[in-house]
Amino acid sequence: MTQLQSLRGMVDLLPEQTRCWQAVESVARDHFRRAGLQEIRTPLLEVTELFARGIGEATDVVGKEMYTFVDRGDRSCTLRPEGTASVVRAALQHGLLSQGPQRLWYGGPMFRYERPQAGRQRQFYQIGVEYLGVGSPRSDAEVIALAWALLVDLGVQGLVLEINSLGTLQDRQKYREELVAWLEARSDQLDDDSRKRLYTNPLRILDSKNPAISELLQDAPTLFEALSVESKARFEEVQVDLEALQIPFQLNPRLVRGLDYYGHTAFEITSDQLGAQATVCGGGRYDGLVEQLGGAPTPAFGWAFGMERLMLLLEAAASINPNGSAARLTASTRPDLYVVNRGEQAERVALVIAHQLRAAGLVVELDSSGAAFNKQFKRAGRSRATWALVIGDDEAERGEARLKYLQEATTQANPIPIDQLHRLDDVTGLVRLVRE
Repeated sequence: MTQLQSLRGMVDLLPEQTRCWQAVESVARDHFRRAGLQEIRTPLLEVTELFARGIGEATDVVGKEMYTFVDRGDRSCTLRPEGTASVVRAALQHGLLSQGPQRLWYGGPMFRYERPQAGRQRQFYQIGVEYLGVGSPRSDAEVIALAWALLVDLGVQGLVLEINSLGTLQDRQKYREELVAWLEARSDQLDDDSRKRLYTNPLRILDSKNPAISELLQDAPTLFEALSVESKARFEEVQVDLEALQIPFQLNPRLVRGLDYYGHTAFEITSDQLGAQATVCGGGRYDGLVEQLGGAPTPAFGWAFGMERLMLLLEAAASINPNGSAARLTASTRPDLYVVNRGEQAERVALVIAHQLRAAGLVVELDSSGAAFNKQFKRAGRSRATWALVIGDDEAERGEARLKYLQEATTQANPIPIDQLHRLDDVTGLVRLVRE
């Protein structure tokens, strides 16, 4: 019989990987809590129209990459390819925007049918932040600073913040006309993707990964040149606030978003730790989306990062700096105590002791194999536990257990009374009992 395998691009997270992810999520939750953000959880499955309107039918995501099907109710449904549209839909549906500005964060799986590669899967995980109802330039800097501080705290190396202004819709319409005219005059130098986008989504050509197109665009007009005086002044405020926060940044006039509801500040945080410069986190202001999904005009700003790529960067950072925060996040877990036990009476006593010590806050691994003591000690060593608690039937009969320090091969096991174990509230309590 053929062994069943996961679908291509749908990756299992094994226990050790899951622990690392949880550590990252814990740091993120703490940053969000201190910034006054609240978590929101939206369904994996939405009506297809949400993403057709929220992302744009002319985009590759909607046109090529979504997992879409018709359900038994003859409704077109889609597994969410990103989080922002779902968050805005939920805020509108439940009247959150009538309660004042919303500072929200989310995390979970997204789905896109694209070629799997390192750091990019068909089911991928994102953590994102959405500020709804907040429109000042200072809020742009605040939300960017939140992403920057989180990535620095996690220990990601080689970070570079790139920012640009997309201006207003009128600014972009003016620039679009200039860009299309410039590209039309050089249409023979465009690749197939750029020709397809020329009249549907020309700003996306600026984001081309084709080196020949990137070189061609070096002489193209920039969006910044088309910005109004007001848009340039607003962008200047964002830069002043970032400087006040001591966050270094670079201006990137080629950094764009291809949808009309995006405007003003756009940003990406990149890292060079995986070889080529790779985007870690991206986002920007999308003041037009709420209205596009049926709500009142509402300013909004947000960002998201992918967990898969972030974990690759943390592994790279841990290899460079074994004592850094990234290494601590990706380090293997070790129990405080490994309980070695054998014999009918001993195994029952060991079960009770393990339960009591876990309730007291210790991380306790209980060997339930019934194997010989030497085999259990080998497993205790592989667990990297600091201490082993040894109980056989003789010890159980005397009401004792033996405590052995596993980091030294010659250390003797010291007897301690079982009825004193309830006094333990941390690992140092083990040492205290031995010394007594």
